[in-house]
Amino acid sequence: MSAEPTLTARREDGLDIPLLVWRLAVPLLAISSAPLGGGIGVRHWIVNATVPMSYRRDDPDVHLTELAARERLGGPGVGLLTGVDVAEVVSAEEGGVRVWATVGLGDPIWAAAPPAAAASGPGTVNIVVCLPVRLSPAALVNAVATATEAKAQALWDLGLPATGTSTDAVSVLCPPDGPEAAYGGPRSEWGAPLARAVHTAVRAGGGTGRGSGMPWSDRLR
Repeated sequence: MSAEPTLTARREDGLDIPLLVWRLAVPLLAISSAPLGGGIGVRHWIVNATVPMSYRRDDPDVHLTELAARERLGGPGVGLLTGVDVAEVVSAEEGGVRVWATVGLGDPIWAAAPPAAAASGPGTVNIVVCLPVRLSPAALVNAVATATEAKAQALWDLGLPATGTSTDAVSVLCPPDGPEAAYGGPRSEWGAPLARAVHTAVRAGGGTGRGSGMPWSDRLR
């Protein structure tokens, strides 16, 4: 995986809208909750795209496929959307595990909120994790849970009574070959540094001046 994503932009509705693109040097095994490329499989690229808060498309997978085509990205990939400026991506690394997070906290929620609870504003936390070793299928699932727990801990540390937002997404990538690490929990060999790196990135992204949840489109006013 490249050391850093490339920040670019695309022209839509008369606006230059930011876009992060990871061009993977080699395809990686991924588990993801993204609207494009979700599930488990080998992926060739990742896109994290800012969208205006007026976004109303009900086919985000098609939209992200179009964005990937504009960038000439081939093969299956992972596509993420957010209402915040992806230029504010925060990265962290620990023990060979690399994490990138774009943090929008305009609508922090409890996951187990009552049915009557309604979203009050924009908010998306997108997390991309890259590990240097292959994880077993079970460990990949566990790694997603570990990343989510670490995100929730970061929000608590930021003073937010919340576990995340209603539109968060996590993507964990690792080599598709080699000996498998069997565990991805927060006290495992690879889950522990993963958790700390996610916590660092989300907490930094949600700190003063970053991740405030201000929609990207609001910054144009």
